Amino acid sequence: MSEYRFSFERLEVWQLARELTRLLYKTTSKFPPDERFGLISQIRRAAVSVAANIAEGSSRMSPKDQARFTVFSFSSLIEVFNHLTIAKDLEYIDEFHLNDYRKRIQLLSVKLTNYRSTQLRKSDKPKNNPTTPPQ
Repeated sequence: MSEYRFSFERLEVWQLARELTRLLYKTTSKFPPDERFGLISQIRRAAVSVAANIAEGSSRMSPKDQARFTVFSFSSLIEVFNHLTIAKDLEYIDEFHLNDYRKRIQLLSVKLTNYRSTQLRKSDKPKNNPTTPPQ
């Protein structure tokens, strides 16, 4: 018998968010120790929030509610990029690494936007009402 997998584990957006989080933990481990409760904490918290909101949204019953959590995930993703830009300004990361993260974040943001569109399309579909004949 194979191991059970939750629906969100099969989502590419969740897998990409998880990989981004792993990379960010490695990157922030090289930040100055005095940033432990500053940028390190903020970047890690926001990165974890991207994946966590995808997972939490997958447990919601209505597609509109699911899409709401995808918006939260997108917002956290943009927050990550903001923090990375500040980290670059403070010379904790260089331009090369910022641009690499920019590409990863841009790709994930597009996939989150598409995922949200799919969720909203599902919410627009008419419900099969037993008193109404199918169209």
